[in-house]
Amino acid sequence: MDVRFCRIIFALYSLIRKYGAWLVIPAMLGGAAFLADSVLTPAVSISSAVEGLKTLPALEHLFTENKDLTMMITAVIIVILFAVQSRGTESIGKVFGSVVMVWFAFLAIVGVVAIGNDWSVLAALNPYYGIKFLFSPNNATGLALMGTVFLSTTGAEALYSDMGHVGRGNIYFTWPFIKVALVLNYFGQGAWMLRNQNNPELADAEGINPFFQMMDPNVRYVAVVLSVTAGIIASQALITGAFTMVSEATGLNWMPHLQVCYPARTRGQLYIPVVNVVLCVATLAVLLLFRDSEHISAAYGLALTITMITTTILLGIYLWHRSNKFGAVVFTIVFLAIQVLFFAASMAKFLHGGWFTLLLTLAILMIMYTWNEGTKLERSQRRHMMPKDFLPALDKLHGDSRIHRFADNIVYLTSDPDLKRLDTDIFFSIFADHPKRARAWWAVAVETTDEPFTREYSVESFGTDYLFRVRIRLGFKVSQSIPAYLHQIMHDLEKTGELPNQQSIYPKLDADPGIGTIRYVVIHKALMPESKVSGRGALSLQIKYAIRRVAGSPVKWFGLAPYNPLVEVQPLFVSTRRPPRLTRVASQAPKREG
Repeated sequence: MDVRFCRIIFALYSLIRKYGAWLVIPAMLGGAAFLADSVLTPAVSISSAVEGLKTLPALEHLFTENKDLTMMITAVIIVILFAVQSRGTESIGKVFGSVVMVWFAFLAIVGVVAIGNDWSVLAALNPYYGIKFLFSPNNATGLALMGTVFLSTTGAEALYSDMGHVGRGNIYFTWPFIKVALVLNYFGQGAWMLRNQNNPELADAEGINPFFQMMDPNVRYVAVVLSVTAGIIASQALITGAFTMVSEATGLNWMPHLQVCYPARTRGQLYIPVVNVVLCVATLAVLLLFRDSEHISAAYGLALTITMITTTILLGIYLWHRSNKFGAVVFTIVFLAIQVLFFAASMAKFLHGGWFTLLLTLAILMIMYTWNEGTKLERSQRRHMMPKDFLPALDKLHGDSRIHRFADNIVYLTSDPDLKRLDTDIFFSIFADHPKRARAWWAVAVETTDEPFTREYSVESFGTDYLFRVRIRLGFKVSQSIPAYLHQIMHDLEKTGELPNQQSIYPKLDADPGIGTIRYVVIHKALMPESKVSGRGALSLQIKYAIRRVAGSPVKWFGLAPYNPLVEVQPLFVSTRRPPRLTRVASQAPKREG
């Protein structure tokens, strides 16, 4: 599981969503399962590596005396890992390739050493023996056995943070090496277990870990260091993937608009503070709830199978419409059959941890679905006004000296990039209650481009010197410092004569005497009790607004934190139910008491 699953899911959905509205469900479900996996992977990978410390002779007594020491060390590593995200993870990326190669080479070597001269264990490569044992009466776990088998096939691919970063050629070259290394290591563990199945010294041992036990005690020190390092790298891949998933889900209007930072030199190394905190808290909660890697694995496997199944469904639909339909059917049936089998096996561990995965996935799915439904409902109510409708009123207000100016410049931040019309929300905000008179009104939309250092803007003045629609296009590496860019735009317009001079004679917060006072306004929508909307629509909007209150307004995303913008709440313009008319009755004199 890695960033590729996230990008493949959303990329496939973007390509095929025109073929059916229902495709949003597997796309959202896959993204939700991926985010759940981003919580589980750091907990399971780091805890399983740290548990190797218990096998070191010099430290064995410490872990015997303190049963929670492993969990405490894992928690410290997890907190440090999430704490460094804000500073960028390029240092991890620099050692990525070398650590991966050393780690898998180490796995292969210790596996070969454990196999020794008895290579008969390689007979297990024949699927006949696996199928025979699956249906054998000696298999006490039944289908649940496949859940453990599934876990042995996952994890290695998490070390590829993104195909776009490492390249297709590198994956083609290293994948066979990694698979061979894993097979040799697993077979080495199998050979060790066959040799020690009747070992009396291990009869009463608890929590035996064949991976560490098959090594010489002195080699285990190296194994622990390498496994912890590899676990951190695998966790980093999933954390980066979670940031990417939330960012791309925001672009699809499935999640709230959160502040995004780019602490590194590549877009893949984005950082979302709110997501980082939520992931850290959730990962620590998983660790405290399950306490060891064995129980976390039950939840981990289910998240993986859900993501794989949804990816196969989307890919099958894509192949059906873009290539041979017969091949698409065969591909979908074969892969879904295997994945559904693994899903059923993972569900056998539902009570041992699978319930947590489903609960977490459904919670994330609910956020994505309700945010999407609420946004669609809001946008269906969005109305625009043409210049002939709004200019007369604005022109009259602009010249009405009886009304004191609200500010020299009133800047509305909007998600609508249309430069030829004006949102009714902005128009009503200007005229609602006490009119907001200004020297100039501004409607500013910000777009993020796929180029790293784009800095462009477009302006439409509608032939006036007091109303400006501005579209700012910024590269993903450019900070969202909207106030600084807006000051530049204002100065540019003053130089061209499009904006009258606004020389300020009094001190201002922004210390720019060439521009008058600026007041920023952010408009939020709210559902009125009398609104005529379906129960599902009302619930979606209520949940969306609740999420928005928790996530906060996009003020920081616009770089407005120190400017104390005005946040206005306007009713959502849906048709409303008129209450029944009142019936007038004759007035009666009040009865006297006593």
